[in-house]
Parts: sequence; structure tokens; C-alpha cells
Amino acid sequence: MSVGDLLAMNDARFLDVARGLSVGEWAAPSLCAEWSNREVLAHLVLGRSSRLAGLMAEMLRTRGSFDSANAQLASAFAASRSDAELVDGFARYSDGPRGIGRYFPRTLLLGDHVTHELDICFALDLEPTVAPAALVAVLNAQVQVPNPFVPAFRNSRGVRLVATDVGWVHGSGPDVVGSSAAIVSVLGDRPKALSRLTGEGVAVLAGRVSRPSRTAG
Repeated sequence: MSVGDLLAMNDARFLDVARGLSVGEWAAPSLCAEWSNREVLAHLVLGRSSRLAGLMAEMLRTRGSFDSANAQLASAFAASRSDAELVDGFARYSDGPRGIGRYFPRTLLLGDHVTHELDICFALDLEPTVAPAALVAVLNAQVQVPNPFVPAFRNSRGVRLVATDVGWVHGSGPDVVGSSAAIVSVLGDRPKALSRLTGEGVAVLAGRVSRPSRTAG
């Protein structure tokens, strides 16, 4: 199955999850620094719909910072729309991405969407329902391809990662053992998921995962 197929299937499944969340759950803090769950959803919608000109203008306003521009755009977008409008927007642009969403690599989008869904689920103490094949694809990308927005490649060095639920193993060094979802989340700089992992390598990762990232995916 192609990454594009995995992305489409994952987005369709996530819509079912999103439609089941309450107003209070959307308003709750996510694992992304200073973002609520609904702001995470706004970020996902913008990733598939925002125009490059709008992003560049916001970057100029924030002195060239992509992270700051991304944060401001998502927060403003979330503030101007209801939860239902954000969910509907995600559904609409998943079917036909526009703007910069047409140019993002499918692998990057899959990682972004999976990681941010985990940000929502783990923050709410919900067990994620991401398909094993999607999680394996994200793990493979995290450990093989340096990403300027996500420190997962750096975080994965020097430890042996063992995802027990999908039979996935990578690297050498002290073991980090747990579910594929927890490993994806921690490699993306989310310290909350460290408690879901075991092994001597967890201490190594804990020393690297200093703060949650707003834009990681």
C-alpha cells in the first residue's frame, strides 16, 4: 500500500475520532506547547488549505520564524471557527488539498497527521486507533529521514527502538520498548509518552526530549 493510500485511510479514520470528541475535549490542552486540541486540528486543516502567500506574510510579521508563523495562523484560525467547522474543513481538504497542501510530501503529511492525533489522544488519556501500517510508515520515516520540523531522527540515534505491537525494531544501543504509538510520540519530542516506554534507553530519550514541539509531525 502506498503512503498516499495510508494517508487517505488514516484521515478517514481520524474523522470518526474527531466527530466523537466533545466541546470540552477539543478545548483541553494537547501535547503541543500552548495549543489546545482544537488548535491542533486547525493546524491540520491549514496544512491542507493555506496559501503560500499567507504563510510568507505571517513569517515576515514574525521575523522569519516558521514555527511562530505556524502557531499564530493556527491559533487565529481556530478562534474564528467552531469545532464542527474545523472538523468539516479537515474532511473537505482531505478529499482535495489546496494551497501548500498540494506540495507537501505524503510521507511528511502522514507523520504530521499521526503525531498530532497522538497529541490529542494521549493528552485526553485515550488509546489511539491508528492503523499499524501507518505507524510503521511513520516510524520508518522518523528514523531514516532528517526532518527540519521534527527532531525524531536525532532523538532516535544511539538507542534500540522496539515497538512490540507491530514487530518493528531499529537501531543499536540501550533498549527502548513500548507501543509504536508511544515511540512515534516520544521521537517527536513529546515527553508525556515516556511513561509508556520501558528499558535502559528511556533515560537517554528523556534527556533529549526537553519540551513538547508545537509544529512537529
